[in-house]
Amino acid sequence: MIRRSIAFILLIWMLGFAWFALLLPQPAPITQTDAVVVLTGGPNRIDRGLEILESGKSKKMLISGVDRDVKPRELAAQYPGSATYFECCIALGFQSVDTRSNALETAAWVKRNKVRSLRLVTNDWHMRRARFELDRALPNSVAVTSDAVSTQPSLGALFKEYNKYWLRAVASLLGL
Repeated sequence: MIRRSIAFILLIWMLGFAWFALLLPQPAPITQTDAVVVLTGGPNRIDRGLEILESGKSKKMLISGVDRDVKPRELAAQYPGSATYFECCIALGFQSVDTRSNALETAAWVKRNKVRSLRLVTNDWHMRRARFELDRALPNSVAVTSDAVSTQPSLGALFKEYNKYWLRAVASLLGL
């Protein structure tokens, strides 16, 4: 009976990993939202946020998880033609160090800026956990659009992220 229970749990875990790895979230069509939130840590995330601002479909953007040593002018210089946006429309979040604190930083920014709808931009392999944390931190009245930046993650990166996702889900069930 114990072997069967362990085998069943292992089967569920393996099927879950297959779902997680094979059906990664996709980029969303550019639609109207009050704001864009970009989580740092991967290539093309800020590019995607800037693309949305340039489309006129969002007016504000938070880049969450920026290193404390980064200056807005330095960051703007890495993205040609974006200086105007960095002056008027982009806020840099320096408080977060992980996905959970990204969500808390975002929730505080959303409240201060009276945002009712936002687009979350992060990598495809990171989207599920980022969205999980953001949904826990934001009030239900805020509509969130998941906008994944497509990548080619390694099997190891997917394995690590899948386990982080489920460990975080279990921790939240325990109130942690």
